[in-house]
Amino acid sequence: MPPASSNRTHCPGALPRRSFLRASLTGLSTLGMADLLRLEAAAAATGRAPSRGPSIIVVWLWGGPSHMETFDLKPDAPEEYRGTFRPIKTNVPGIEISEKLPRLARIADKYALIRSVAHDSPGHVNSTHTVLTGYTGELVETPPFAPKYPFIFNAAQKLLPSRLPGIPQWVALPNMRYEGGGHLGPAAGPFQVAADPGSPDFHVASLSLNAAQRTRLDRRSPLLSSLGQSPPVGDDSGIVDALDTYQQQALDLLGGSAARKAFDLSREDPRLRDRFGRNVVGQRCLLARRLVESGVRLVTVDFPNVPGQKAFSWDDHASVWNIFEQMEIRLPVLDQAISALIEDLHSRGMNRDTLVVVMGEMGRTPRLSNFNGQPGREHWGAAMSVLMAGGGMPMGQVIGSTTHKGEEPKDRRFHPSDLLATWYRFLGIDPTLTLPDSAGRPISLLPHGTPIRELG
Repeated sequence: MPPASSNRTHCPGALPRRSFLRASLTGLSTLGMADLLRLEAAAAATGRAPSRGPSIIVVWLWGGPSHMETFDLKPDAPEEYRGTFRPIKTNVPGIEISEKLPRLARIADKYALIRSVAHDSPGHVNSTHTVLTGYTGELVETPPFAPKYPFIFNAAQKLLPSRLPGIPQWVALPNMRYEGGGHLGPAAGPFQVAADPGSPDFHVASLSLNAAQRTRLDRRSPLLSSLGQSPPVGDDSGIVDALDTYQQQALDLLGGSAARKAFDLSREDPRLRDRFGRNVVGQRCLLARRLVESGVRLVTVDFPNVPGQKAFSWDDHASVWNIFEQMEIRLPVLDQAISALIEDLHSRGMNRDTLVVVMGEMGRTPRLSNFNGQPGREHWGAAMSVLMAGGGMPMGQVIGSTTHKGEEPKDRRFHPSDLLATWYRFLGIDPTLTLPDSAGRPISLLPHGTPIRELG
């Protein structure tokens, strides 16, 4: 787009092809690079149809959920540590979770809990970077946020071949906080959907064209196909290939119906929608299943505030709100949505090829803090719990443990790199792989890390 001072003008109602695509696809990041299509073509050349392959749904509890109120309660710890919630038994002997998660307690055989993930990044931005890249976060906590390394989702989108024309590789509902492609650049970003899927008028604006736009698209598609067939002599940057790929995938999205059908929640049984919960969290989780079923590889679901809640995140400082009051509202929503998602995937036979992850960027301080009589917990990366379900992995187990007061891992200490190595392995990506940065230097996907053997 030209700068504000540009003298360039256009006939009213006419847009150059690049501006037309940009205007029609507000919120759509590029969905892949030319090498993704080359990988797909290579598979086709062998006579093998591209596999649907594995998918990951990450329900992101931004702010840092307290392990002490969710999946790693300490009923025998001193009062200033244990809080007010009590553990309850699950359907797997020896596994207990919060009394505020009764539905999840009934299906503990369908997920695994990792209770000993730890890192030493203190803030939300650098903790997110550490947890989702494996590299210790060195980012400042003020905008603009520019990750040095790509999140696992950006890297996977870069490396994996696309599944189906007209279907994005990665959908973010509504975004991935502090996300960035790092040295991969913005081309590996997600397709973002900010609208509330629980709203009666939910639709994805960037997938909708009015009659006039449809006519223009039909008229311009052959023209776009005939332009820029080969990059300019001397252009070995890949930018032209990337733009052509982006344009073609944008046309696939706009011209086809696959994506619109995938996002159409009205096709779901109202009773199933009720089971997930008629709120933004529940409907995003249901939409995540629809998207994976339609061919999306990566879905990230942001858990926002819920009705009746003061909290807009899981950042339960004593100075902002009462952690127990907000957990009373928040946990039943999490319990309903996640249990419904896990059970729905099982009922459809999707649990082997779909991995569900529930986590945030940190835990909370085991010792309760107090602000004018209001209890809370502060930032704490030294111990955090992660729920993982499906993926064809052994479920119904707890991996690792924390000390008596929940302060740090007692056994099987894992760095986030180990968690990410497990995800990469599930996706069929070698976690020791390197990708070149803008200067051509090889950068490892992970600085270190080994897949968690209990999930092998």
